[in-house]
Amino acid sequence: MLNVTGILKRLVIGRAKRSEELGGTLLPKRLALPIFASDPLSSVAYATQEILLVLTLGGLAYLHFTPWIAGAVVALMTVVVLSYRQVVHAYPSGGGSYEVASTNLGPSAGLVVAASLLVDYVMTVAVSVASGVDNIISALPSLVDYRVLMALIFVALLTAMNLRGVRESGQAFAAPTYLFIGGVLIMVGTGLFRYLLGDAPVAESAKYGIEAEPGDVGLTGLALVMLVLRAFSSGCTALTGVEAISNGVPAFRKPKSQNAATTMAVMGITAITMFVGVTTLAIVAKVHIVEDACRLTGLTGDCETYTQRTVIAQLAASVFGGENSFGFYFIQAATALVLILAANTAYNGFPLLASILAQHRYLPRQLHNRGDRLAFSNGILALAVVAGALLWAYKADVTSLIHLYILGVFTSFTLSQTGMVRHWNRELRTETDPVVRRRHQVARVINATGAVVTCLVLVIVLATKFTQGAWLAVLAAIVLWVMMRGIRRHYDSTAAELAVTDPRSEMVPPSRVLAIVLVSTIHKPTLRALAYARAFRPDQLVALTVAVDRDQSVALQRQWEEYQIPVPLKILDSPYREITGSVLEYVRSIRRESPRDVIAVFIPEYVVGHWWENLLHNQSALWLKSRLLFTPGVMVTSVPWQLSSSAIADHPAARAPGSVRRGEPVKTRTSDDAGTLR
Repeated sequence: MLNVTGILKRLVIGRAKRSEELGGTLLPKRLALPIFASDPLSSVAYATQEILLVLTLGGLAYLHFTPWIAGAVVALMTVVVLSYRQVVHAYPSGGGSYEVASTNLGPSAGLVVAASLLVDYVMTVAVSVASGVDNIISALPSLVDYRVLMALIFVALLTAMNLRGVRESGQAFAAPTYLFIGGVLIMVGTGLFRYLLGDAPVAESAKYGIEAEPGDVGLTGLALVMLVLRAFSSGCTALTGVEAISNGVPAFRKPKSQNAATTMAVMGITAITMFVGVTTLAIVAKVHIVEDACRLTGLTGDCETYTQRTVIAQLAASVFGGENSFGFYFIQAATALVLILAANTAYNGFPLLASILAQHRYLPRQLHNRGDRLAFSNGILALAVVAGALLWAYKADVTSLIHLYILGVFTSFTLSQTGMVRHWNRELRTETDPVVRRRHQVARVINATGAVVTCLVLVIVLATKFTQGAWLAVLAAIVLWVMMRGIRRHYDSTAAELAVTDPRSEMVPPSRVLAIVLVSTIHKPTLRALAYARAFRPDQLVALTVAVDRDQSVALQRQWEEYQIPVPLKILDSPYREITGSVLEYVRSIRRESPRDVIAVFIPEYVVGHWWENLLHNQSALWLKSRLLFTPGVMVTSVPWQLSSSAIADHPAARAPGSVRRGEPVKTRTSDDAGTLR
């Protein structure tokens, strides 16, 4: 079983890498872009759609707000990208928003950013995969009943790829990302060129009317403002993942900061171009999209609900000549693939951030460990489990998941940019070079603008999405914040408790060492444990058994004397046939009489090769061991005896007759009787 598991592990993640090979995993810019920027690049596939979905709640009359809202999103993305370029240069260690907030605003603010980002990374995986599945269903509607299953399979595949290492996942994901970028730009260019020639593409939904939600007809004043703000907050999904590059600076090749800043600029320009192009083409093609689409059927005019194609799917069909064209299927395949791969941004950001938090003792230390392929495997697996659970709970529905999205990222945006303003203020107090001061002042203006704008967006997102499900993301971030503070308190208190103040006093030897070997019957494991305990030369050694069955105890005493075992046997009476309590009481009574003595308890145990064999052996020893570990001044030692099944499980190949199994003692003959215990 163990060997099969090892083979499967190697097939999935490949051979283990030495720590010295870490430098070979660093990324060039061409691979860093699809790894760290696939989320904001792919968000153009649904950001425009989310704007249109909200505006159509009031009817067709409100779609004229689309270009203005898209312009506001573009302006915001420009400010955020410029702001994070400053972060990359100022904090190249890879902490990103968390490090900026912690350094300049304090640990509590840093934890708010960290909790928000961790939640947002989980949502990135869930939303990206669900959106990718949506695009697959747009091309192949017959798969609609397998939505959740497909989503979970894609999460498993992404997890396996990322466990193979950052560089390997980048090489696998680079081509789909660049194909998506190229496909969308060709689609937009072709569609707008046709528009200029007077042959504008027309979406399949252009001829459909839209019935406004009850209460949303003729919106004016505050209601209209709220509708527009809600559409803007939904369109801000285009900004998710922008900060991932600032968290992943250590993964870049040297010069790390410069390469990361260049990659961020390329990402920003590309994402803005694609978003503007898709939005403009959607307006030109008159795309109408609603949450609940229905069409009239039959003579009675009944309303039949149906799954509407995504905005990208409608645009591809209108530009390339229908749903059976090569261009349509290419765009759908590239979009579905890149949306699923967009989750890779979170697969790189989440483990890196979790590793830094673990290093700072806010998360379990295991999250800081690198796996066989030098990736943070525990963080990758944790992200996969939580994201998979969300997809299952929300049935992989994008509309339901999107309300939990983007709240965390704007929290981190706001606090990190505020922290950067403090950073530049501190730098300006000591800087005397006029050229450098001017550069710092420009950077401060950029970050201050980013802080104000993202704070306003955060308020808008909270106001428009809180009751629709965003409260759950807020609650998750709060729980995570409290949990991380609790973990840090535990690690700090443990470190303080274990700290050495006077080495000499801590190394004072005990007055005596009293050894106890637990015995149930006389067999090879018992004799090995007795021999091992004698090798320590304790001040006192006793074999201990509990008289659960009086006849068996008498037989054991008789056999003990017959074998002439040179260790006294003590039999504890147990009228209620309870082993653990009797042993514990005996050990504690010795501690009460001699508190400066150390008691060493030796427990013979079987090592078996099959899981079901564990159910048949060692249960009493396991329970007793767990209880003894809580007793001060008691050292517990397991003395293993490997049964034949353990050797087979460790090495499945047949063993030669007469060969010695691993772990079995080799018998050598001396001048003494071979059966005498020495």
